Amino acid sequence: MTDAAIRLVLGAARWTGAATLARPFLAGSGAILMLHRVTTRNWSPLGVNAGLAITPRFLDAALTELRRRGQPVVAMDEMLEAVRAGRSHQVVAVTADDAYLDNLTEALPVFEAHGAPFTVYVAPALVSGETLPWWEVAEELVMARDELRLPGRDGEIVLPCRDVGSRRAAARRLMAWLATEVAEAGQQAMLRRLGGTAGTTRRFMNWDELRALAAHPLATLGAHTVHHVALARLPEEEALAEMRDSAAIVARETGARPRHFAYPYGHGAAVGAREVELARRAGFATAVTTRHGVLVPANAAHPHALPRISVNGNFQRLSDLRTLMSGLTTPLANGGRRLVTV
Repeated sequence: MTDAAIRLVLGAARWTGAATLARPFLAGSGAILMLHRVTTRNWSPLGVNAGLAITPRFLDAALTELRRRGQPVVAMDEMLEAVRAGRSHQVVAVTADDAYLDNLTEALPVFEAHGAPFTVYVAPALVSGETLPWWEVAEELVMARDELRLPGRDGEIVLPCRDVGSRRAAARRLMAWLATEVAEAGQQAMLRRLGGTAGTTRRFMNWDELRALAAHPLATLGAHTVHHVALARLPEEEALAEMRDSAAIVARETGARPRHFAYPYGHGAAVGAREVELARRAGFATAVTTRHGVLVPANAAHPHALPRISVNGNFQRLSDLRTLMSGLTTPLANGGRRLVTV
């Protein structure tokens, strides 16, 4: 769904009270919230990545709201049993992808204030700098020049970058090109060929910080592939190695093997039935996608294809979060299905 369509649905639900009416029938027994960045810093000057960040203030408001509504926040280790039991109040697990540094510096104090457990999914090559977060670097590239030239099958693709509007369009075109038209194995080399660098601002936690987080009583580290790759675009053995090796590296660095996994990107072009089976073979207890949905008891039979609710920087209203967690939007986003897998 586009942002405009989402806003239309959320606005209609807010003004009609449909989410409140739907909640007793559609809310299911659990929900997994998906975060990325939690920060007050203006890190997306064009706004093309703004949806990836929420403020610590909104995280605090969301956790306060869950407590007020009697919805316990549980660790991922407890989530499946809670869903299988079909509790009368939704249980909630909070997850954060990519191990951004602000998860430690700005989000952790909020989780501590609420005593709320959370899981951070780690891609070791993002930690080491071997993999650049192309979605952020793409925005930086178009901000630094007047035009960008991309190699294409039928000649160069020229993207003008002379004002805010053209830069925003160029960033979106570059991001789509990297994600769909460049082979997964060549993505990082192409990004560097275009001039992409890690920059001077550290984005992700280092291993010392991740070890400290792993020792925290509220935190759990999960795996997120080694190189943050779209697994469905890789041969089977490479995809399986990305899963297993990511867990092995986290285990080597922190002393604890991750039991939980998040598929990078997590949409239909990045994960399907093959990847779900690979996650099972890799030995993970759960694996989460980015498919939108609440959890129903039947999800316990599909532990490696769990949907999540995106806590999105473009929709930082408690009323929007209530609607998303009411279950009203789950069938709307999934062809009428309440059980969301892949």
